[in-house]
Amino acid sequence: MLTYLDFEKPIAALDQRIIELRETATAGDIDIEPEVAKIEAKAEKLLKETYSKLTPWQKTQVARHPERPHFKHYVAGIADDFMPLAGDRAFADDPAIIGGLARIEGRRVLLIGHEKGDDTATRLKHNFGMAKPEGYRKAIRLMQLADRFGLPVISLVDTSGAFPGVQAEERGQAEAIARSTEQCLALGVPMIAAVVGEGGSGGAVAIAAANRVLMFEHAVYSVISPEGCASILWRTADKAADAAEAMRVTAGDLRALGVVDRVVDEPLGGAHRAPEEAIGNLKAAILEELDGLAKLDRAQLLEQRRAKFLAIG
Repeated sequence: MLTYLDFEKPIAALDQRIIELRETATAGDIDIEPEVAKIEAKAEKLLKETYSKLTPWQKTQVARHPERPHFKHYVAGIADDFMPLAGDRAFADDPAIIGGLARIEGRRVLLIGHEKGDDTATRLKHNFGMAKPEGYRKAIRLMQLADRFGLPVISLVDTSGAFPGVQAEERGQAEAIARSTEQCLALGVPMIAAVVGEGGSGGAVAIAAANRVLMFEHAVYSVISPEGCASILWRTADKAADAAEAMRVTAGDLRALGVVDRVVDEPLGGAHRAPEEAIGNLKAAILEELDGLAKLDRAQLLEQRRAKFLAIG
């Protein structure tokens, strides 16, 4: 069963009506198809209308949808022969960030990204996609490996932010995030980052300082969560919707500001309604961007990345 968001309740009511009609039809010889077709058309029209005018806060809810594809789904749909590489060679392996070698349509790449998990057990295992210092140090190690062997780096961003716990701070969270961001900027190979869900704070930027930054249509990208911003400015998280509006967290706003380079279309109703289509759209965009970056040499890649981030703001 699809999980409906609060603003999707009218759509949910229509979908439920269709289910009830179909259940009624199985009990007799009633032809309910004309009525079902009418309700389906009404539901699709309402879905289009709803998703054509989402507020920034509603887009935030879509970006956090529990059934939205996660890193493991993108790996399965985009890459061949994915070989995960674990550990930072210093402290531990952090399952909030997964990375490894892969092929995309025959091209050798390094894939890296946040994994949130999709049920209670896996969310706890992956710490809801909130990485600790060893996660970012693993990312650094893998990016250095990619640089050494001339492999393009593809990163998929989906995190509410880096883990803020005491243990992470004790192990140098801020330094690890800064070093990871620095490593992105120092890469002599093409790097493409895609914000596929939430892009939260330094936890996102640490693996997103790329030559090309892509963003899904209903993803969000911000320096702090709307709830965190509201708690600071208004002293209450109840103002999260106002904060999301003020921070300009949506793909359209960030494309206009030059923070992201390309907005990737999602299926009607969000990536969670048609994951395979969403993954296919992202794969096509990544391949196109790889073709463009393949024309640049090491010096040009470094200069392009430097100029891009210096121009922001």
